[in-house]
Amino acid sequence: MSEAILRAFSAAVVKVLRALVRLSLHYGISYKTFAELTKWVFVDVAVNEFGIEGRKQSISRVATLTGLSRKEVVRVQGSIPPADAIVEDRYNRAARVIAGWLRESDFLDAQGKPVALALEGEGATFETLVRRRSGDIPPRAIRDELLRVGAIHELEDGRVALVTHGYIPAQSEIDKLQILGSDVSHLIATINHNLQPDQAQPYFQRKVAYDNLPDEALPVLRELAADKSQELLEELDRWLAKHDRDTAPDAGGTGRNQAGIGIYYFEEPDRGDN
Repeated sequence: MSEAILRAFSAAVVKVLRALVRLSLHYGISYKTFAELTKWVFVDVAVNEFGIEGRKQSISRVATLTGLSRKEVVRVQGSIPPADAIVEDRYNRAARVIAGWLRESDFLDAQGKPVALALEGEGATFETLVRRRSGDIPPRAIRDELLRVGAIHELEDGRVALVTHGYIPAQSEIDKLQILGSDVSHLIATINHNLQPDQAQPYFQRKVAYDNLPDEALPVLRELAADKSQELLEELDRWLAKHDRDTAPDAGGTGRNQAGIGIYYFEEPDRGDN
């Protein structure tokens, strides 16, 4: 690595770490805990993504790649993984159910608005929606999850009504932090892909920003960004649903891939350091 690239990488990492450290201090996470998490990730990535094809990754090679001692590598490998794949799966399934409720004509009224659904039965019911969008997960489990995060509410007649346009936990900080991990990791993976030398097919990665906006413009921008972004995401969701074999079993094709589009809004006082 050249000195120029090292300086540029270091500056980029400092910006990313600044945001993570701000969150860590807010939640009372000490440097010691943060460093331990970092060690676990270094070892995990070195073992699973930087091996030599056809050869088992050795402790010595992991130690060389990470700069940790062999003893420390063994200790970290024996620790409990901090990742929670179950929560990630729950997030994906709940999000697909909401997307289907917003897009599929069976669950919309004449104005294209999502209708309240009976929990069980044939036809346009919550049970049908869950079976169609979330596979073999029991409908009541999905209902309980959507109630928990404030995405739906129960009517007096027993039906459930959708009150949000996405799976955005309104109350649980734990769920929001788990979404943070998923979304930020996808963004960094896209940037990493685009940084590869001679990348013939870079992934789409754009943003638009100005640094001298008045306070009065921000509420209007927030609303405009939310409306336009939601419209685009709904259009993309309709296309993805036609090609995803969980929601469209007849789609066919080979392999199993995850792909999507993420949109985020940001604002902060300009400090002249961006």
